[in-house]
Order: sequence, then structure tokens, then C-alpha cells
Amino acid sequence: MHGCRQADVRVSVLDTSPIVQGSTPRQALHNTVDLAILADALGYHRNWVSEHHSMRGVAGSAPAVLVGHLANATRRLRVGAGGVLLPNHAPIVVAEQFGTLAALHPGRIDLGLGRAPGGSKPAADAVRPEKERTAKPFRRQLDELLDYLDPRDDAQVKAIPVLGGNAPPIWLLGSTTTSAELAAELGLPYAFAHHLNAETAVDAMRTYRERFRPSDHAATPTTLVSVSVIAAEDDERAEWLAGSTRLKVLSRVRGDRILLPSPEDAAAYPYTDDDRAEITARSGGVLVGSPATVTALLQSLLDDTGTGELLLTTPLYHHADRRRSYELVASIATRLHPSAKP
Repeated sequence: MHGCRQADVRVSVLDTSPIVQGSTPRQALHNTVDLAILADALGYHRNWVSEHHSMRGVAGSAPAVLVGHLANATRRLRVGAGGVLLPNHAPIVVAEQFGTLAALHPGRIDLGLGRAPGGSKPAADAVRPEKERTAKPFRRQLDELLDYLDPRDDAQVKAIPVLGGNAPPIWLLGSTTTSAELAAELGLPYAFAHHLNAETAVDAMRTYRERFRPSDHAATPTTLVSVSVIAAEDDERAEWLAGSTRLKVLSRVRGDRILLPSPEDAAAYPYTDDDRAEITARSGGVLVGSPATVTALLQSLLDDTGTGELLLTTPLYHHADRRRSYELVASIATRLHPSAKP
């Protein structure tokens, strides 16, 4: 199947390497590699991985390492970080790492940048002490990184691997209108995390388009929207599979952080009326259904946000179900069309 390749809308993958109940970090990372190979064969445009620290349900902690491995395992797919959390790193090290990746895999590496800590405060402090993370404002850290990726001839310090045209494209990640304003001001491509903050997506994307200033990074507003999607052969099965992530969200709201449970365990859980109401209130950010239902939901998101690319994350317990969801979305990708918004 190569449905994604003919679509006007780009469809891509966001993979956090989830560690589900009863699994291991090793299995999670092997599943990430397997999914990237599948995405490459299906014609997905890009595959991004995440940076999280000391989160027992997420194995994606070292994006530069994982990006290099995925680029070696695939042929055509763009591979990148969604994203590197810049305050956790010295900007020159990020430039060196991703310049190296771009030199080894020309035209296939993306560098998405965020400002979140990626874990609890103790975990973030262990990665980089707070006084170092906050010694410079995020904007200054970002400017420093951009200078390393496009150094002046007389720069005293250079990130050598980027020289000769090896700087990867930069995306600014965010889930607020504040991040949209910064991306627009700098003329950077912008990736909005709908899966984290669905309610703000339309306002953030409108803000970005209205305030965008052309730059060497992007001549026109360039966006993608990451969204949580669960597709199955029919609506009933998709809803059943979605029980896993809904129980996990409910447990977090109730103060109990659990690993993603199986859909069987989720179906057997003794939900109260209050539980069901809570789940209903928090289910809008996950698009769930058959191929026809998901097509309509994704098209609505494209129309509302004005984006031309969707970055899909699929929180499913069984890896086979996750693979199948991406196969089904690939099969309907040609039915999607860009929004008429400027």
C-alpha cells in the first residue's frame, strides 16, 4: 500500500515509544523501529520521535540516537525529533548531533524543538540543573542554536558537522498561542500539538498565519498538526481499542498513573457514572473510528486549522493494532485535501 504518496495532504508519524502494561523499554524501542519501517513502506512523509525523561511509560528519551537508527532502517522517510527539548541541552551539542545526522542522511533529517522539561522536576534537574536550563531565556537559546546551524564566517566557535549545507530544517513545537507567535516572528515552520491541547489548535494556527514573517527558514507559513488517531475496521472495534487510553487518562485524573492497559482490561474495569462522564469530557482530543469516520474527523481538523500535514500518534496496547491503524489511515490519505484557508 502506498496511499500516502499520492495525497495532497501529508500524513506523518509521531512515536513516543510507549511502554505498555506488561512490556519493556526494549520491546517499545523495537516496536518503534518496526513502525518506522512500515511507515516508510506505506508512504508516510516523516516519522518523529520524542524526548521524555524518567517516565516509566515512555522509552523515547534519546531522540538523536533513535533518529540515527531509524534513518538507517528506512529508505525514503524523513526522520526527526518531535522534539528535542532545547533547555535540556547546550545548543552547540544539538547542532553537532543533528548536523551529523543530516550529513549522514542528506535531505531526510528534521529537528523539532520544544521548551518543556520532558518529565518531573527531579528528572529535568538530573538531565541538566535548573540554573543551567534557565540561565538564558528560551528565545536566546533558540537564537544561539540558529546561529550554530548557520554560522557567520568569522564565528569563533562553530558546530563543524553542519558546515557545507548539513543543517537540518528547524521546526518549533508548541501547544499555545505563545509558541505560535514566536514561530511566526522567527519565520520558522510550526508544529502544533493538538494531541496535548486540542482546544487551542485553531487559535494558535490562525495566530501563526496572521503574524508570520518570511525568513530563510520558510518563505510562507509552514505547519503541521500532531493528533491522536485510532482507526480500526469499524467504529465499534475502534471504540473498544480506545478504551485503553481512556482508562489511562481517567486513572491520571484520579491520581493514579498507570501504564497503558489492554483493551480487555479496560473493558472489564468497573466504571462509575462519574468515571464515564469524566471520560466523555476528555475524549475529544482522540479521533476514533472506522476509515470513513476517521476520514471525516481528519478532514474537519484540516479545515479548522488550515494545515496541510497531520502527524499521527496512535496510543494502542497491541502493536499489531497500532500497525493496522496506520495502514488504514494510509489507505484513506488520498481522500483528504488541504483546507481552503490561506
